[in-house]
Amino acid sequence: MKTDNRISDAEWEVMEIVWDNKKIRAYDIIKKLEMKTSWSDKTVRTLIRRLVDKNVLGVEKEKFNMYYPLLSKEECVKEATNKFINKVYKGSIGLLVSNFVKNNKLTQKDIDVLKDLLNEDENKK
Repeated sequence: MKTDNRISDAEWEVMEIVWDNKKIRAYDIIKKLEMKTSWSDKTVRTLIRRLVDKNVLGVEKEKFNMYYPLLSKEECVKEATNKFINKVYKGSIGLLVSNFVKNNKLTQKDIDVLKDLLNEDENKK
């Protein structure tokens, strides 16, 4: 995902609906968001237009415009994660993990998963 394609928290809400539906009309996005937000029709349409402008959403012009994701959720999660790590931890994954471990209670399962990931990464070298 290119840096000019970063999506805001509000745009993320729209994308969650699109990712769940693969191809969807703006009207259906609006209806689904009405259940969990107080956003107006105009606000949602603006968010959709921004996502199209950022090349995150594609549009097929049929009887109704049909919107579909141009980027996978995984691509967007990776970009958001990298942005967060760079912003908060100056790019240091070690600092992120260290802070997380110090401030959270890890279960034995969590510890085992971390060990497996570290061993897997070490074996790749």
